[in-house]
Amino acid sequence: MYNDNVPDNEIVRSFQISSRQIRDDSKPFVIAEIGHNHQGKLDTALSLIRSAAQAGVDAVKFQKRSNRDLYTSKAFDAPYNSENAFGKTYGEHREALEFGPEEYEACIKEAKEQNVIFFSTAFDFASVDFLLNFDIPAFKVASGDLMNHPLLKYIASTNKPMIVSTGGANLNQVISAVNVLEDAGANFSLLQCTAGYPPKYEELNLKVIQKYRELFPSRIIGYSGHDNGIAMPLVAYILGARIIEKHFTLDRTMKGTDHSFSLEPQGMRKLVRDFERARLALGDGVKVKYESEISPIKKMGKMIIAKFDIEPGTKIAPELLEYRSPAEGLSPDQESLILGRICLERINQGDAITLSALG
Repeated sequence: MYNDNVPDNEIVRSFQISSRQIRDDSKPFVIAEIGHNHQGKLDTALSLIRSAAQAGVDAVKFQKRSNRDLYTSKAFDAPYNSENAFGKTYGEHREALEFGPEEYEACIKEAKEQNVIFFSTAFDFASVDFLLNFDIPAFKVASGDLMNHPLLKYIASTNKPMIVSTGGANLNQVISAVNVLEDAGANFSLLQCTAGYPPKYEELNLKVIQKYRELFPSRIIGYSGHDNGIAMPLVAYILGARIIEKHFTLDRTMKGTDHSFSLEPQGMRKLVRDFERARLALGDGVKVKYESEISPIKKMGKMIIAKFDIEPGTKIAPELLEYRSPAEGLSPDQESLILGRICLERINQGDAITLSALG
């Protein structure tokens, strides 16, 4: 059950998919959401898997629907006149995009060869059973099924890890789903998501990631983004998201509703690169001086020098001093070491003040 009383810095979160363990101190688990961006073509799907792997993602994710089981007859047979349609009716459109056993076998084989994890969203009970035939390592639950408690329980019964998106829900509905999953003994993570395609930036509400981390202290929290570009996933990572899902395509101009806000290969490569840079850049929070800083600080820093010629016997006072670069002598913060002391030898204007010249 959720708990809002555990300090975040005392929590150890862990979530494992296949051989990949995801923790707060690990790099993010990056999922290339291929979905149906393959347009029902196996060759395109295999190219997408290869391109995603070359971009450095951890996993590729597809979508599985048993359309006759999923839609009402009225919805299945409804005319579909969208410019993105692959059939005259919505059912024909969906069937044109759907892969069967042979395509799944080929895609899973390709993913293994490319050393990326393959899994899928199951939109219905029959699709869960279909995917179990391939022993996929995890299930994704789409935002539209967050309130589908029977399906949540059914997937939980497989004992496979579950990644659950929470788009289109309020917090009470999320908590209700979490309680169902907890009662079912599910091993799951939660993703903040806004189910717009694409959403407005003011609708992303990335601070929900922090709220989830507070309310669900044992869970790895992530972000499923339908936004354009790579900036928002990085913000999500900084806020604590450790699973990042982004739609992926070979070409954003391809036919289909998801392509326009998907990342192309170059964008995905940059995102993976920037995640690693961000992880390293966050550091450990201990402020230290680095070797790379010594030369620039010497060049830019200041030292204490004589503003005028200072004769022996002169008492060092502030008006005799000034501070100029480079930092090759006493630092201005060491001024107290010399004020009030007596000059033992002549110090010429512009020369550094040294302790050996003072009594």
